[in-house]
Amino acid sequence: MVKIILITHQKGGVGKSTLTFNLAQNISQNTRVAVLDFDLQGSLSQLKGLVTDFDIIPYHDNIEEIRNLDFDFIFIDTPPYLSNQLPGLIKIADLIIVPTKAGVLDLLAIENTLALIKKQNKGKDTLIVFNMIKPNTTLTLDILIDIEEYNVPVAKTHISDLVAFTRSVLLKGIVCSHNAQRQLDSLTKEVLTKLI
Repeated sequence: MVKIILITHQKGGVGKSTLTFNLAQNISQNTRVAVLDFDLQGSLSQLKGLVTDFDIIPYHDNIEEIRNLDFDFIFIDTPPYLSNQLPGLIKIADLIIVPTKAGVLDLLAIENTLALIKKQNKGKDTLIVFNMIKPNTTLTLDILIDIEEYNVPVAKTHISDLVAFTRSVLLKGIVCSHNAQRQLDSLTKEVLTKLI
């Protein structure tokens, strides 16, 4: 049965599309994976001709049909705003990943996204992922402490702000960075464990 993983956060610039791409690429080695690009900017859709390990499906307006697609995993990349379709996507998701940077504005913006998730009773099916984290900063710990008040699971794995992640979209995956691959593998394991 297909597992649907929604990647969402109302704030732009938190790395939703890159994280979606890397998780899909990492999982696609042994399974049938698709990415649905709900972002009208179509960042991931533009890669359709370059990607061979998983399918990229541009904007899909019929939410009910998503479960009928013939894949093991479907990742849904969402736009950086709260669309009318987001509640429906939250409802059908088996796991909701909320990537966030460790910043004050990111913390403030996450509140509305988490409120929508909790309104659909999906808090336990959510995983906040610290993404694009700068090294050697105490701000990450401060934000982590503040985010605990939302009572939503936070991934143990933090994804660093590494060039290997940024380049991965053009190189069809992480190349020449054991640190980046180790972080991605660790997060992939957390995602799969949460889906079981």
